[in-house]
Amino acid sequence: MTPSRRNAYKLFEVTGIELEYMVVQRGTLRVLPIVDLLFQDVTGGVTSDVERGEVTWSNELVSHVVELKTTRPAKRIPAFRRRFAAEVRAINNALAARDAMLLPTAAHPLMDPFTETVIWPHEHNEVYALYNRIFDCRGHGWSNLQSTHLNLPFATDEEFGKLHAAVRMVLPLIPALAASSPLLDGKATGFLDSRMEAYLHHQDRLPALMGSLIPEAVFSQEDYYRVIFDPIGRALAPFDTEGVMDHHFANSRGAIARFDRGAIELRVIDIQECPAMDLAIAELITALCRAMTKGRWTSTYLQRAWSETDLLPIFLQTIKDAGKAVIANKDYLLMFGVMKEQRLTAQRLWEHIVQELRGELSEDARTLIDHVLSKGCLAQRILARTGRKPSAEKIRQVYGELAACLQDDKPFA
Repeated sequence: MTPSRRNAYKLFEVTGIELEYMVVQRGTLRVLPIVDLLFQDVTGGVTSDVERGEVTWSNELVSHVVELKTTRPAKRIPAFRRRFAAEVRAINNALAARDAMLLPTAAHPLMDPFTETVIWPHEHNEVYALYNRIFDCRGHGWSNLQSTHLNLPFATDEEFGKLHAAVRMVLPLIPALAASSPLLDGKATGFLDSRMEAYLHHQDRLPALMGSLIPEAVFSQEDYYRVIFDPIGRALAPFDTEGVMDHHFANSRGAIARFDRGAIELRVIDIQECPAMDLAIAELITALCRAMTKGRWTSTYLQRAWSETDLLPIFLQTIKDAGKAVIANKDYLLMFGVMKEQRLTAQRLWEHIVQELRGELSEDARTLIDHVLSKGCLAQRILARTGRKPSAEKIRQVYGELAACLQDDKPFA
């Protein structure tokens, strides 16, 4: 089957970007489930979406998380730096009256999800209630996670196959660059991407929904429905007796095919300290996926040969150690044009990729990616400040500085 959508966007013609942030109390950083009140303060009524020109605010599963997203697909990623930053400041201005503010990073370092979780009670609640009934959404893998979602378009089945092959290869490298969640329950977890470690296990009851996180090696819409969507439907059927769940929504892999809107959505990117950094990372990942689809280093045919079981071990390394993860799979390194090395850290592999693609990045993106490569991913920078056995007071101090970085749209040193 070929997607039949009018005005379908071709490969890399546009991107869609979504940024998720926590709402917390100023000073204490306690999570505040008041996104509905925020929307009410701004619009005069409870709603799920607040459209503000080119950026829209939306609710999420839990009431303390707000999402900012491109209202329409964006032609140029760098153009949205100023727009997202302006909306962050607008939300913070609105929240100030309630002694609240936005907090970045992919997981709250002090939240107790078993006592502080409040599921969104308004529009779309029937879907969230179903999830809660099946899985119990009080847990770090459900209610304490914020990410950047990057949507890359395809217009035909052939384009989908090329893009899906490229995205699957890139997924294991993303945490090495973007990990920002080293702390849970006030402690260093041993994983720099604790969000993804928790996420890997949050749907163990129905494994068909996530599979191996790395999507299966399927490269047509027909095969995707047969291999991925049909098992999801069968797994949910005994629970979803009223038919409220859409298969696109239930697919929890690290990258999901959205045939309804002609895009693949990447979901393994931890949210960073400010929109500028999120967009720089999105720009680099987009450039890398574009290079892969064009066969810059290896053909799509060779990319398709990798199974999810080949790729998952690399992903498990990068969520734990980020850039320090050692990739000893020579065949994987070859996929990115590394010809001579038998093993390489993920950090060194990213340095190689950035050098190769530098001319395709905006000046802002080059500067910000250099910041990450020289000082480490955000999780490493956070631990360098908190130490591995931090007090709650020290955590609040460091994360207060991260909140200031978000407000000012500047990188965390």
